[in-house]
Amino acid sequence: MRNALETVLSSIGPSTIAVSGGVDSMTLAVLAHRLLGPSTISVMHAVSPAVPTEATTRVQEWATREGWALRLIDANELADENYRSNPVNRCFFCKTNLYGTIARFTDRQILSGANTDDLGEYRPGLDAARDHHVRHPYLEARVNKASVRALARDLGLGDLAELPASPCLSSRIETTIAIDPEVLKSIHAVENFLTQELRPKTVRCRVRRDGVVIELDRASYSNLYDHSLLSKFIAGLLPSHLAARPVRFELYRNGSAFVGPKS
Repeated sequence: MRNALETVLSSIGPSTIAVSGGVDSMTLAVLAHRLLGPSTISVMHAVSPAVPTEATTRVQEWATREGWALRLIDANELADENYRSNPVNRCFFCKTNLYGTIARFTDRQILSGANTDDLGEYRPGLDAARDHHVRHPYLEARVNKASVRALARDLGLGDLAELPASPCLSSRIETTIAIDPEVLKSIHAVENFLTQELRPKTVRCRVRRDGVVIELDRASYSNLYDHSLLSKFIAGLLPSHLAARPVRFELYRNGSAFVGPKS
């Protein structure tokens, strides 16, 4: 697997990797940079209200550690009404703004960290990638998520190899509810609070039309000790128009905020 991936990367040549801070793109950046060097590989990371600050910090720390040529950018997706209105294909507009912004700063080939597991899910961002001629080395080398984690371990990336999936904060907001930076900030605060309080494997703070839903992995959900007390703390972290809404707890469901036909 690693040999196939290195062959793909070597054949592409000078490239800019769009790094989100997740295990996929981070591992790709480490491997590509170690293989081809800073004269061939550069890295860009988008800073946004929808991107957790921990992700940006992680990218910056690894850039220093590995000697990446890193550029932080603002794709300004929240200025795009198509994105802000939060349609079911919101990710298409997010990635359109991201790749369009990257292309303004480089004429190198843009690379993403999409892997073969992504092909089994609804991923409108891949349509935007196609429109911008983005290449996906993992897809070309037929690498899945488990193999990415194995590669991260092989590269000695430590805790990064076990980093849980963490899609952008906008993915927590139910389709057609407008994306609001203040709400994104509060979602992040709630998830950080629950991470410290419950130590869950997975936590999502979903904003829905009928209230705020906290989704947890099965073990964490089963061990909840006092819903009402937690709900009060959570309400205190929410903006006023959300704080009065009911807070309930459910089992985690991947992509549950996407409501409506996906095409």
